[in-house]
Amino acid sequence: MRVFVTGASGFIGSAVVPELLRAGHQVTGLARSDASAAALIAAGAEVQRGDLNDLNSLREGAAAADGVVHLAYNHDFSQMGAAAQTDRAALEAIGDALAGTDRPLVFASGVLGMAPGRVATEHDAPPTGLHPRIVTTQAALALASRGVRVVSMRFAPTVHGEGDHGFMHAIAQIARQKGVSGYVGDGENRWPAVHRLDAATLVRLALERGTAGSSLHAVAEEGVRLRDVAEVIGRHLNLPMVSVSAAQAAEHFGWMGMFIGADSPVSSALTREWMNWTPTRPGLLADLDAGHYFQTLA
Repeated sequence: MRVFVTGASGFIGSAVVPELLRAGHQVTGLARSDASAAALIAAGAEVQRGDLNDLNSLREGAAAADGVVHLAYNHDFSQMGAAAQTDRAALEAIGDALAGTDRPLVFASGVLGMAPGRVATEHDAPPTGLHPRIVTTQAALALASRGVRVVSMRFAPTVHGEGDHGFMHAIAQIARQKGVSGYVGDGENRWPAVHRLDAATLVRLALERGTAGSSLHAVAEEGVRLRDVAEVIGRHLNLPMVSVSAAQAAEHFGWMGMFIGADSPVSSALTREWMNWTPTRPGLLADLDAGHYFQTLA
């Protein structure tokens, strides 16, 4: 099929594009810069110039496609409300172009903090007050009633792999700056994780056979203890491990302090069953132990 991908040159998107191409799909990626366009062309994809604020470009890209993968998002935590509004407008534009066609739309969302105190499943709905993006997710899933085969891809907070500059990179960078490898409380809190190549495979499967209105979990590991993460980081950077109290988390971890202590285990059992998906790539601790996270620290 002809697939329109937003965020195509990003960390996850740059794995999704070759995954789709290898499966025989034609890919057009949204590019806001010459560098992104060149990367897409080099990968074998076509280019649609524009960004998330260019709603006409989004409509054109979606209308010309047999399916859409929407991965682009502004992850600036200082502008969460504005980012969610931009994402909602983008999804509405894409949804308008796909309405009544039964074409697939796979869009990115998350799982962190979805079901505090227990293991979250695909049947759980995250609390609306958790993040402004949640309301957008609910609105996007409602596109199923308009004849769009919409699927919410709930990514683990840690989508890891070489080139990752997300949460794990940030935690390692904070450790180097502070001179200690920290964790909150006893460090028993767990974060789900997935390798970006396993996540890319699941995105393709969802596009090809996902069910309208469903939510899938891009989660390979149900929960990795943050103490174990701190141990690997401390070993590689030759730093001592320290426990940081919840009251001191914001001071020590900065913008990550509001959620780094969250215990948020997540199951992907139903996703694996529905999509016949079996993650095969290295787990988070093995990926950290490979050392590439520490070669890119400032």
